[in-house]
Amino acid sequence: MSAGEVRTGRPLVGVSRCLLGEKVRYDGGHKLDHFLAEVLGRHVDYVPVCPEAECGLGVPREAMRLVGDPDSPRLVTIRTGVDLTQRMRAWAAARVDELAALPLCGFIFKYGSPSSGMSRVKVYPEAGGSPLLKGRGLFAAAFMDRFPLLPVEDEGRLNDDLVRENFIERVFVMQRWRELEAGGLSPGRLVDFHTRHKLLVMAHSVEHYRSLGRLVATARELPAETLRERYLHGLMEALRLTATVKKHVNALSHAMGYFKRQLSADEKRELLEVLDAYARELLPLIVPVTLLNHYVRKFDEAYLDGQWYLHPHPAELKLRNHA
Repeated sequence: MSAGEVRTGRPLVGVSRCLLGEKVRYDGGHKLDHFLAEVLGRHVDYVPVCPEAECGLGVPREAMRLVGDPDSPRLVTIRTGVDLTQRMRAWAAARVDELAALPLCGFIFKYGSPSSGMSRVKVYPEAGGSPLLKGRGLFAAAFMDRFPLLPVEDEGRLNDDLVRENFIERVFVMQRWRELEAGGLSPGRLVDFHTRHKLLVMAHSVEHYRSLGRLVATARELPAETLRERYLHGLMEALRLTATVKKHVNALSHAMGYFKRQLSADEKRELLEVLDAYARELLPLIVPVTLLNHYVRKFDEAYLDGQWYLHPHPAELKLRNHA
């Protein structure tokens, strides 16, 4: 199967239920996110979660907030001061156990939520005063501590084009990793996986690509679980790094090298001009990538046809179209 063909499965992504339009918030409302529900939702399968409603607090319910130590806050209702910390932590531990049985590829949390916020959640001092933006929602914290390698974001951060592309790219890489594991993580299949992700990883970190390559070279010498843990950790660590314009130009130039004997002088000049315009941020990434894909088809370049970098996620998401 080439990288451009239909994938064998859709990523399974956890999401805060209110973001899909479910009326589960404390006031009986929702926070529908149209991109998540109507655009990304066509390409992933969601596992909706609402900690507050699912742990039995009802809809509507009294609003609550985090109080005390930002590293270990309490969850307290605002008007009556009821401490719900232990109730929420017990539910979260059980829910995380349930989610561990699923092949999740990521999670999208609700920004600012005392149960589902992944970062910068308000934590109020015990004695009163201004809150600190240093907390994590109790469920989000339990989830992230249990699954440190899974891609996570909140809907607020996903409004940033680069953050959105990075998150969704990691989600689809995780889906391919799940498929690799499902078929058996043999040294040979890992080599193929690593090879096909070469340019994608290089666009984030050449150093990580090289270290992962050294790890793959010793695959037959390591216990399977050790190999799995080290490779996945290095892979997701690399992909969390920002793929800058400079890094993309390096990956694109590397791909161009595969056509040095096939391209005519005019074709080579055109491609170099497009790469230069992208490097100067006059064109979006989709332009040089589309031109490279054209040459992949024209010259039947099998190696590049297998590179996920040229097809990292569904084109309908338009993640590489921003300037």
